Amino acid sequence: MTANRHFDPLDRLIVGADKALRVIAGVASASRPTPAAHAPDAELSPAEQRHSAGLMRVNHVGEVCAQALYNSQARYAHSPAIRAQFDEAGREEEDHLAWTAQRLTELGSRLSLLNPLWYAGSFALGTIAARMGDGRSLGFVVETERQVEAHLASHLQELPPQDAKSRAIVKQMAIDEVEHGAAAQRLGAIDTPAPVKALMGLMGKVMTKTAYYL
Repeated sequence: MTANRHFDPLDRLIVGADKALRVIAGVASASRPTPAAHAPDAELSPAEQRHSAGLMRVNHVGEVCAQALYNSQARYAHSPAIRAQFDEAGREEEDHLAWTAQRLTELGSRLSLLNPLWYAGSFALGTIAARMGDGRSLGFVVETERQVEAHLASHLQELPPQDAKSRAIVKQMAIDEVEHGAAAQRLGAIDTPAPVKALMGLMGKVMTKTAYYL
């Protein structure tokens, strides 16, 4: 069966390249229905609609980065169990990618113009983390998810109160991110050094400020 097929390095390279192109192009398939499906529609002013779209574009970029991180970390993981965890988390993050892309369309907006840059930079970071060993790589996941949780919490404060569809998506994303961080912790994550955490936070701020507009 395909799910159990052994991929040699060339296979993984081809699969990874194909996935990267699909992520950058905004092509994603969700395995779960969007949490926004049963949320009521709301009347948004033009300013509120632009603000919701900017925030959801930031969230979509975060998922582009997550795909790149998990793809690179899975590719260079030393343990099959840890590789499987990265692959599973990546599949769940693809739901987020599809949900946020769909919501952007509903809001009459577009994906970030800089998606190729976001993906390439995140893939490089994930590769560096993975080359430092599985424990450090898992620690990178824990810190990344911690920062993402804080970022999503701030969006729940910023989104228009009546934008129930965007809020439902962000709430489910936050739940999933908590579990991904906890799973990495259980597998033996090594704490990320404080200077690296600070650098990650700074890079995150640059990304969010830029992706809101571009």
